[in-house]
Amino acid sequence: FHNAKMLTSSLSSVDVLFFNLFKISLFLNFYFFQIAECQPHCENETMVPVLTSKKASELPVNEVACALQFKNPLILLLLASAVISVLMRQFDDAVSITVVSGSCSFPVLEYRSEKSLEELGKLVPPECHCVREGRLEHLLARELVPGDTVCLSVGERVPADLRLFEAVDLSVDESSLTGETTPCTKTSAPQPAATNGNITSRSNVAFMGTLVRCGKAKGIVIGTGENSEFGEVFKMMQAEEAPKTPLQKSMDLLGKQLSLYSFGIIGVIMMVGWLQGKYILDMFTIGVSLAVAAIPEGLPIVVTVTLALGVMRMVKKRAIVKKLPIVETLSCCNVICSDKTGTLTKNEMTATHLFTSDGQHAEVTGVGYNNSGEVLLDGEVVHGFSNSSISKIVEAGCVCNDAVIRSNTLMGRPTEGALIALAMKMGLEGLQKEFVRLEEIPFSSEQKWMAVRVVHRTQQDKPGIFFVKGAYEQIIRFCTTYNSRGVALTLTHQQRELYQQQKSYMGTAGLRVLAFASGSEMGALTFLGLVGIIDPPRAGVKEAVATLISSGVAVKMITGDSQETAVSIASRLGLYTKGSQSLSGDEVDQMDIQHLSQIVSRIVVFYRASPRNKLKIVKSLQNIGAVVAMTGDGVNDAVALKAADIGVAMGQTGTDVCKEAADMILVDDDFQTILSAIEEGKGIYNNIKNFVRFQLSTSIAALTLISLATLMNFPNPLNAMQILWINIIMDGPPAQSLGVEPVDRDVIRKPPRNVRDSIITRSLIVKILVSSFIIVCGTLFVFWRELRDNEITPRDTTMTFTCFVFFDMFNALSSRSQTRMVHEMGLCSNRMFCYAVLGSIMGQLLVIYFPPLQKVFQTESLSILDLLFLVGLTSSVCMVSEVIKKLERLRGGEKMADTDDFHDV
Repeated sequence: FHNAKMLTSSLSSVDVLFFNLFKISLFLNFYFFQIAECQPHCENETMVPVLTSKKASELPVNEVACALQFKNPLILLLLASAVISVLMRQFDDAVSITVVSGSCSFPVLEYRSEKSLEELGKLVPPECHCVREGRLEHLLARELVPGDTVCLSVGERVPADLRLFEAVDLSVDESSLTGETTPCTKTSAPQPAATNGNITSRSNVAFMGTLVRCGKAKGIVIGTGENSEFGEVFKMMQAEEAPKTPLQKSMDLLGKQLSLYSFGIIGVIMMVGWLQGKYILDMFTIGVSLAVAAIPEGLPIVVTVTLALGVMRMVKKRAIVKKLPIVETLSCCNVICSDKTGTLTKNEMTATHLFTSDGQHAEVTGVGYNNSGEVLLDGEVVHGFSNSSISKIVEAGCVCNDAVIRSNTLMGRPTEGALIALAMKMGLEGLQKEFVRLEEIPFSSEQKWMAVRVVHRTQQDKPGIFFVKGAYEQIIRFCTTYNSRGVALTLTHQQRELYQQQKSYMGTAGLRVLAFASGSEMGALTFLGLVGIIDPPRAGVKEAVATLISSGVAVKMITGDSQETAVSIASRLGLYTKGSQSLSGDEVDQMDIQHLSQIVSRIVVFYRASPRNKLKIVKSLQNIGAVVAMTGDGVNDAVALKAADIGVAMGQTGTDVCKEAADMILVDDDFQTILSAIEEGKGIYNNIKNFVRFQLSTSIAALTLISLATLMNFPNPLNAMQILWINIIMDGPPAQSLGVEPVDRDVIRKPPRNVRDSIITRSLIVKILVSSFIIVCGTLFVFWRELRDNEITPRDTTMTFTCFVFFDMFNALSSRSQTRMVHEMGLCSNRMFCYAVLGSIMGQLLVIYFPPLQKVFQTESLSILDLLFLVGLTSSVCMVSEVIKKLERLRGGEKMADTDDFHDV
């Protein structure tokens, strides 16, 4: 087609026109087809082939590099056309084709894709070291594209998914992605497909957002942005929709039911009044007033205000709630799925136990990379060189070590950091500087040990000594003697058996066991002992878990760690007891949702769990009706956090993606704050319930009062303005103040609310009906008492109106709690309620005694005796309510006693 100018000499002008139009249309087809091909809809539609980390880990490095070269056939065709256009002196075509192919180039499209994932981008370092055209360049990480070569060193975050082709003593912290505490050792060899089931097994791939703890490496970019493993988690999270909260469902249903019933009753009242010959306009006015009074328009306001105040109280307790209804949802929470690393544990490796080669057991206190803690032997503190057997182990761990702790911050492997912290607790951290390193045999995943040959600074003329640490099975092979209080004794079979038993015992306790040895020759070392290291539980978590379990909330641990470590931590926290069960991520993968739902309630620990596993576990729990709270801190938790009924992210250690997906953020990462949140949620629900009781009893009383008067052909005891004033009280300050009632501290001991239960329970209905009955009977009594002359006067309606308002005030007082007596709560414990009731009474007195308002409300002044009579009568609603509470409490105590007797039998 680019030979058009050679052909035009033999063609007519019309032929040339059509030929050029055809050429342009074909060119535009190439262009738009290429743009469509370049849209990042899925892996198969991206312009540059995107290798999954699984596929890339199985391929040799040269095949990975070949697969990621710039060789899209359509782009190559366009570029070839551009070259031909230049040769044929068609420079306009050449420029156009080059611009088109450039606009489709992958840096532009990859950049567009990454811009849509701003939160994910925060995980990527702003800059990185990239090799392009043989030169090492300092680039923005967002400019990386598949096929680039990236260089990594200690302390750097991996800017993209990389297929490693060079790795020197490389270990990467992948805890934010996989949940594994221990850094993963990386190599460059291809990964067999049979051993490449999950991302934790891909030892030749470095994942975007993970942290280089040790060593250096080079790798080929195989995935950036949404095409990385982090991106897959992010896309899963975006696909999930947060479920509607139980409170929202309850309020929707309650509002519809109350409105329907109210309109039905009001319609009947208007119809009966009209049939009795009353003015239809008067009945319509009364009907509208009743509708305003009966329909719970104050309910959404109270719910919102109550939730907002609860959120403010939660902020003081170091918890940020992103969605108001979530606070109340916690009152229904009956299962908490908690990530282990960083949530239940500190994500800091700590030495907790020492076993010397001569049989001494020492315990280590304190956590973190600092000198906080002590080494205790039989209850006595060991410091410095006071115990030669223990100090020998600490010396070996300190010298055979590449980690450094500065200002309580670790630079190096967490395991080696734990050994430095151990030396700091004994005051021996200076041992590193006393020796000069002559030789080093670095740790590798194949040999599972590390050795250094050093010489003391005062004895540099000597050949030096080896210090070795690593897996017990490997270290013991180099040993011929063992240390016994500073003396080297021959290593016997019995001693080997003792060490093996101790190593197994420490392993079953969830400790990572390291063995230590020293000597002048690698083949004739002296065994020094064992050190057990663990990622310790957070302070206060055990107590919080115990309280949650005792209140009926099941706590399940979901982690990427091994079964031994997970079960050990769960046992320490009181989660895993005799008869408890655990399940692996692979087993979860093999089950469908229905099968998993049948057994999920019995499982306490899920280990080796992937992000998809966590999502499946949450779904299976929701499938059996559980209200699930999911806690986490890493990107691997984000999908499950969003799918759960309550997603709880860690504020300090949590990633931005995790916080974005969560409903609540724990500012100080304190698991105990969840207790406060559940307590607050239950208190809020109770306050909403109190308001519903007060409003319904007032609403039913008003409707019943007017209905009875209409059906019995009495004059209406309340006029339209009086009904509207009652509505102000029913929905106004006295009612709203019920939403700020202080939380009962015993509420945490009560079991979670069943999400299927309506907010209106049988007990609440009884209390509502009893209160309404008393209010109606008392008000009708006053109305009948004042209407003895068979002529309705302003005094009659004023007495009836004031009686109803006073009934409302005492009804509000008894509605402050459904279980506690008024004297137990204290009259002034809710100051807002006191101010609201006082203001309402003052307003009622103004309505009665202030002349302008007397004309509006058709009232007249009452005597002090009238008011005292009304106060005495209306207080009956509060007294009867208190008696009902007392009877319920006695009945509940009898049931509890019967239950105890049954258990005793």
